[in-house]
This record gives sequence, structure tokens and C-alpha cells, in this order.
Amino acid sequence: MGCGRVGSTLAPTIEANGHSVAVIDQNPDAFRRLPSDFAGHKVTGVGFDRETLTQAGIEDTFGFAAVSDGDNSNVLAARVARETYGVEHVVARIYDPHRAEIYQRLGIPTVATVRWTADQVLRRMLPLGATDEYRDPSGTVRLAQVDHHPGWLGLSVRRIEATTGARVAFITRYAEALIVGPDTLLQENDVLHVLMHADDAARVERLLTHTPGPEEED
Repeated sequence: MGCGRVGSTLAPTIEANGHSVAVIDQNPDAFRRLPSDFAGHKVTGVGFDRETLTQAGIEDTFGFAAVSDGDNSNVLAARVARETYGVEHVVARIYDPHRAEIYQRLGIPTVATVRWTADQVLRRMLPLGATDEYRDPSGTVRLAQVDHHPGWLGLSVRRIEATTGARVAFITRYAEALIVGPDTLLQENDVLHVLMHADDAARVERLLTHTPGPEEED
């Protein structure tokens, strides 16, 4: 739902991966943003209206993205898709970060545009400890980008995981994601992406943002 900049980028990308796509927007002119070779279904209507959703094929839908410019519309559409039609893979774009957190805890995965942008800008300016990249709907598990002290450079992923009790999901190196192994060594300018229990986050941040003690050295 929504054929703005995000929706008009998502739809052809998903289609290019071999999926059939339907795009909903109240303004038929919005479909002009789609590429000329887009073969998906274009439905003019309100994204949380049942008739519109039925026309878009909601009964056979694998995933639903509510990415219009309105928080309320996105949340309502996402809830209808999940609660009325049983769509398991649902995500809502939310501009208000406080509202996004509430809906995330209610089991509606959200993308908080303002928060994500602010986090990315701040991370390039200041050391932040950890910045969430994903939380499961229960809020129990976090995937976070975690800053690390220069003292950890040259140490292995095995050592990092043994010390923190967290899992290194991947490393960003030279702007590319790198799937790590236990013997992968942390290099200068690497960005750590760590999977951990939410309750352990403060401890993991504290360990990684301070010089490792003798027991952490290779």
C-alpha cells in the first residue's frame, strides 16, 4: 500500500525477484512512478478498505507492506492485513518513532523512518554504543549495530562471542556485508552487527566499548 518513493521502489524490486505484486494507492497518478515495464496489478483505493484489498488479491498474499505517507493509515492497513486476512509477513512504515515502538511491541513490525535516519546520521558523528536494526515482536531479541573499542581490533569473532555471550551476525567491511566465521578477525573500520538478548544489551555494549582485559586477548 502506497506508491510513493518507497512503494514505487519496492514493487519493481519484488517483481524482479520473481514475485507477483499488487500496488494500492488512492491517487491513480501515483502509479506513474512505477517503471513502464512493471507488470503488477495497480489498484486505486484505500489500503485498509476490504473491497480494495480483495481486488488486490489479499486472500493469496504472502507479504504486505504499508508504506504510504500516513502513520494511521499504515498501521490500520497492516492490522487489517494481519488480523482479518491472516497475512503473516506484514510491515508498516511509521514516521513517529514513539508510535513505532508501541506497534512493534504489539506485534506489528515497523520501519520508523525518522528514527532510522537520525540513528544513521548520529552514528557517523558520535559513538553510540548500540543502535537497533531489528527487534523481534516480543522485544526479546535485538539485532544491533554496536560500536567497539580499538582494543578489539585483530581479535577473532570466536573471542568476541565467547566474551560477550552474543552472536556476531555479520560485519560491514568497506560498505559490504560480510558473513563471518569463528576465525574472522575484526579489522579497522569494521562495523559489528550483533544478535543478543535485550536484557544483555547493556553488558554487551559495555564490554565492546571498553578495552578488552587480558582474558579477551588472543
